[in-house]
Amino acid sequence: MLAETICSAVSAAGLGIAALTAYRKKYLGAARIAGWSLVPLGLVMTGAVEWAFDTVFSPVAWAGFGVLGAAWLLLLTTRGVERRRSGRQAVDGGARPAAVAPGASFPAAGSARVGPARPAAGAPARGGDAEDFSDIEAILKKHGI
Repeated sequence: MLAETICSAVSAAGLGIAALTAYRKKYLGAARIAGWSLVPLGLVMTGAVEWAFDTVFSPVAWAGFGVLGAAWLLLLTTRGVERRRSGRQAVDGGARPAAVAPGASFPAAGSARVGPARPAAGAPARGGDAEDFSDIEAILKKHGI
């Protein structure tokens, strides 16, 4: 009887702290505190404190399992939201969502062109390999090699 009273008082105090945290506009922290404060109440309601007394047939015990499930959902949801927020803040201070590849850059606003670049109207067409080697040859000749 004393353990049930203590667990109920701890849950009530935790819910009060969660309400104060929500009043300060810290809803994620308030939800996490509410989830943790419902655990002792759920344990009392399930009969885990005094497991020997009719746990299986007690409707209060099944309601306690529901409260424990709600607490678990709150904790899981807040963890997911926190991870999502930290992923957004890592890229450009949270302005854009995280990129798929860490080294990928976002495309420029005006670059809608897809495929290889076309040469200018008066420029001679060269093969890809010849162009690469001619640049290298020019650099080597410039340095006297």
